[in-house]
Amino acid sequence: MDAPFPVLQNDVRKMKMEQSKMGSEVVAGVDVGSVSSKCVLMKNREMVASIVIPTDADPGRAGKLALEKALDTASIDTSRISRIVGTGYGRVSSEMFDATVTELSCHARGACWLNPETEGLIDIGGQDSKAIRLNPDGTILDFVMNDRCAAGTGRFLENMAKVLKIDMDTVGEIGCHAAAPCIINSTCVVFAESEVISLLAAGETKADITAGLIDSIAKRVGTMAKRVGLSRNIAFVGGGAKNIGLRRALEKFMGQTFIPISGDPQINGALGAALIASEKHNPLQRNLKN
Repeated sequence: MDAPFPVLQNDVRKMKMEQSKMGSEVVAGVDVGSVSSKCVLMKNREMVASIVIPTDADPGRAGKLALEKALDTASIDTSRISRIVGTGYGRVSSEMFDATVTELSCHARGACWLNPETEGLIDIGGQDSKAIRLNPDGTILDFVMNDRCAAGTGRFLENMAKVLKIDMDTVGEIGCHAAAPCIINSTCVVFAESEVISLLAAGETKADITAGLIDSIAKRVGTMAKRVGLSRNIAFVGGGAKNIGLRRALEKFMGQTFIPISGDPQINGALGAALIASEKHNPLQRNLKN
């Protein structure tokens, strides 16, 4: 009786050869953030699907769910995934990744792929904000992060939107209609909340208060960007980049218009992870399960 193991090996080898002939290799990049989890699928270095879902209280489950939803969107079976790279704060919460890479590297890779002229980038996420300066070849030259305080992050603006009783999706637009933006002195979430309540009681409009909050974030993040040496060809990525008011305030503070990138700036980290996954010979931090 023949041993089954050589047959299994042959079957696997045959399957991989057939997949190679069909050009069916698909890679995934999964960015598990504090607020949202993103997944990007790529085939032959072309994006075939992307998804953004809330992370909620279980980052490990959110990463898996984001991958599943992206696969469903593209009508791709899990068996066709050849490599999965994870990034984001929750990348350590799942064992499904073949490798994990820092958010800094993934954002740099994604931004440069979307616009090769990128010399630096600003990322404003739910839990932190980053300013990254790049070498001419796209590698990281220097960076600074705000990851110990909510000020200058999406979480700060989200909390203030709740106090103002306005929808987070309309914050940027409301701020653009301000007649006289308020000056927000507090950068601490707790003190800023008290300041906002006092401004409302004093009769200030929600538009003026919102604009003041956006300006305070732009000043904090913009100061970080200038400190790290960002001066031109800056890409704005992350969930914060979808806020038109925040984008305008940052551009005004930096004294320049940010360079355009195509698609959804919120999936930039996941895109970078997928690009790294597509580079088979790129040295990566391997997961313990491998």
